[in-house]
Amino acid sequence: MAVWTSEIKELEKLYGSLKGQLPDLEKELERLIKADDENMILLNSRRCLEVIITDLCECELKRPRKTEPLKGIIDKLHKEDKVPSHIITSMHGLNELSTYGAHPKDFDPEQVKPVLNNLDIIIKWYLKYKETDTGIKAKPVKEIKQDVKSTADAKKGIVIPKKRLISLVSGLMLLAVIVVAVLFFTKEPEKSIAVLPFKNDSPDTANTYFINGLMEDILNNLQKIKDLRVISRTSVEQFRNNTAKSIPDIAKELGVNYIVEGSGQKINNTIRLSVQLLRAAKESHLWGNSYEKEIKDYFETQSQIAQSIASELGAVITPQEKQLIEKIPTDSVEAYNDYLQGIFYWRKFTPSDQEIALQYFEQAIEKDPKFALAYAGISSVWVRRGVIGSVSSEEATPKAMVALTKAIELDSTRAEVYRSLATIQMVQKWDWKGAESSFKKAIALNPNYAEAHILYGFLLKTIGRMKEAMEQDGLALRLDPLNVSFKAQYGFTLLFSRRYEEAITIYQEVLKTDPENMFVLSNLPEAFHMVGKYKEEFEAWKLYFTTSFKDWVHVFDQANAKADYASILNLEADTLVAQSKTKFINPTEIALIYACVGNKEQAMDLLDRAYEMRDPNLNLLLHPGYDSLRNEPRFQALCKKMNLPYKLIE
Repeated sequence: MAVWTSEIKELEKLYGSLKGQLPDLEKELERLIKADDENMILLNSRRCLEVIITDLCECELKRPRKTEPLKGIIDKLHKEDKVPSHIITSMHGLNELSTYGAHPKDFDPEQVKPVLNNLDIIIKWYLKYKETDTGIKAKPVKEIKQDVKSTADAKKGIVIPKKRLISLVSGLMLLAVIVVAVLFFTKEPEKSIAVLPFKNDSPDTANTYFINGLMEDILNNLQKIKDLRVISRTSVEQFRNNTAKSIPDIAKELGVNYIVEGSGQKINNTIRLSVQLLRAAKESHLWGNSYEKEIKDYFETQSQIAQSIASELGAVITPQEKQLIEKIPTDSVEAYNDYLQGIFYWRKFTPSDQEIALQYFEQAIEKDPKFALAYAGISSVWVRRGVIGSVSSEEATPKAMVALTKAIELDSTRAEVYRSLATIQMVQKWDWKGAESSFKKAIALNPNYAEAHILYGFLLKTIGRMKEAMEQDGLALRLDPLNVSFKAQYGFTLLFSRRYEEAITIYQEVLKTDPENMFVLSNLPEAFHMVGKYKEEFEAWKLYFTTSFKDWVHVFDQANAKADYASILNLEADTLVAQSKTKFINPTEIALIYACVGNKEQAMDLLDRAYEMRDPNLNLLLHPGYDSLRNEPRFQALCKKMNLPYKLIE
């Protein structure tokens, strides 16, 4: 028997007297008396206090609570003598002790008892306060029946004059119209949610990746629900160590109405987890729970959490979505551990990190040869290696396809698998129709998959469908609003759409937060070129090449200051061509410089070479930097071979 059993029984009596009078308090008190975990009891006790304090703030201080902490309001109520001193003392005691429920921490279970005792005192006082303040005290059933009978008898003797009757009916009709209008036009808050990075409470910091993986799995499961808008990992990651910002401020920055936060521990084969759902505007608790499970129950637990959150928000989960959420990726926890570490290193982009990621994915397959996501991870490593140029496309593409084919064979319901397939089809196989089909499958399986949306937008601008590309960029940015790379991609779509000044503005905004963003640095020069800002173009080229190729010889600093920019850029391109014979550089990067300075033959020679090499960057032939080549027969022939339009089609 729990040490707080008698205190819970007292609160059960109070709960019985609340029926139908104070629904918000009744709801939280019901959760409290049903809780069987000390953390949840503390958490729900604080929620009951929040309901009471929020109401007192509005009734006594004549203002909404907004984001003000409970302590500040309690002090204000005390200072203005709105609440008796002994109740203020109970409020402070409950507020301070109940904070242990927010995250699993060490505390004495005996401390739950004073929390419940204080809550009992506060609620009893509050009920008397509401009785005198609003007269909410429910009448006995006998009195209610008598009132009904008296009212019916009284109606027999009532005669309403005709004019008053008409006015009364008209007034009631107007009231009905107003009520219907309010119900019709008052929109329900959007079911938008962000899952903040979970805190690792494990004594071993090496378990951080595991807690991160748990948070991401909950997030990924929520993303599969079309009725929700779920912010992607990249944006929420920025709040991992930023404790200065309040929940309402974070929610405003991310553009969501609800926040999930939590913490966990992994000790040997046990995980202990605490999760709570908050209504962001008031930082009020909607739902929360604590779990202590064996590692083998990992997938079942994160699935339950996702469905509980969705249920609390009233989100519709289709049978297909439920099936995807409950699907277990592997029976081997050890294999999943390796997979999580592989993902951790894969996101770091550098060639050495890709090698480490590959090792972890291969270890995962050794432990579970039927682990589809691990095969998808291997494929993603090879795709990335090909794109960043650490290996040739000739080596990367076949290996990526072998792993991906196996992943699809094992599990064709994973959005990550189709995103990988679409990427290969787009940048390495130049199969535009196949890539579009795969992106659509990925998005159908995960409607909130921001990366699939942004990559689909990349494909659409590649094949000239700019309006649709802009739509996909917008969807991606709604799902991942703080992702600098996505913002850069939006600038790229503006560039492709020939909206150069807007593209320059976006690129300059990105560089303020990410000064060495290679994607922006490589495209900003062309934007300046197209609006005739040649001095800015020259400086942008200089910044790009000296940043991207730090160990290479460049001509910018040695060039004659009196020479025209075109001559210097042409000389830089010649220098890079000579150096590329011993060091790899994508020929398309040099071809763009030649095209911008009007050296058409050299540009076309490099583009033809890129075609022979299957350069993954060659799909960008609609780039405005190549506009000087559009009427060249060689350029048009190349576009035809790649099944690309050589001019914008919209």
